[in-house]
Amino acid sequence: MSDLHIRCATLSDIDTVLQFWRDAAEGTSISDDQDGVARLITRDPEALLLAERDSVLTGTVIAGFDGWRCSAYRLAVHPDHRRQGIATALLEAAEQRFATLGGRRVDAMVLEANEQAHHTWAAAGYHREDHWRRWVKPL
Repeated sequence: MSDLHIRCATLSDIDTVLQFWRDAAEGTSISDDQDGVARLITRDPEALLLAERDSVLTGTVIAGFDGWRCSAYRLAVHPDHRRQGIATALLEAAEQRFATLGGRRVDAMVLEANEQAHHTWAAAGYHREDHWRRWVKPL
């Protein structure tokens, strides 16, 4: 894993990240556009973490913190690079960020139908709380 580099995204990464999510993630959301990602990076420049190998984007995670709760989402690894520890490295980087910020709990948004992702999160020590249901409304 020594050739894996994790860094924070910059505004110049937006097009690459959006294409990556179309190729590697399970669908897109209403905020997956230039403006949405630019707002994220501008508001919290350390939130969007990128994993690169040989300068090629191989994985992402958004490690958001609102001062109260830590949120992890958009964990994605390109299909050609899965099962190589990239998701684990991204989660470790996100958790280190959260610890530095004083976070005490991480909530992860994971698609219900993405069984592969469920295994990844469980292997990283996360558990499902089935009694919670998220309600979402686009603004």
